[in-house]
Amino acid sequence: MRTTATARLMALLCAALFLSLIIAPSTTAAVPLPASLAWGWPLAGKPAVANAFDPPAKPWLAGHRGVDLAAEQDAAVLAPSSGVVTFSGVVVNRGVLTIAEPGGLRISLEPVVSELRAGDAVVKGQQLGVLQGPTHCDGAGATCLHWGVRRGEEYLDPLQFIMDLRPSILLPLS
Repeated sequence: MRTTATARLMALLCAALFLSLIIAPSTTAAVPLPASLAWGWPLAGKPAVANAFDPPAKPWLAGHRGVDLAAEQDAAVLAPSSGVVTFSGVVVNRGVLTIAEPGGLRISLEPVVSELRAGDAVVKGQQLGVLQGPTHCDGAGATCLHWGVRRGEEYLDPLQFIMDLRPSILLPLS
């Protein structure tokens, strides 16, 4: 009788283990980070995020289609990824630099004063220019670099390319 009870207990434990492996969600530690996380910050160090990504519900509505990173005027602006400059010039009253990276994404940075021109190749970490001119953080008494990323017409959160934004999953202790 004792052998039967032990056998049943072992069978139940094996079944529970098997089900936990099938049903339980995978942990974030087991899933490798996307290769895109090889990007770097477009400013030295790890700047504070002054305004977060807040895309509009519809393309024609107001929203914040990038992130603003706190910075000082004349701060060096760096290439977050390698690519090719597709635009370097003034839009309204701000210097704008756009880079096409090999994965098909477009990176935009403003306000940036740069000597680079369309067609120039850049490498990750290379100084692209300096932050100069009015920013949309000026009204808050701060200066910032606006950093945007697009795939076609879809705006993406630039932070996902340098930070692991996946949700954390807490597992039971037992």
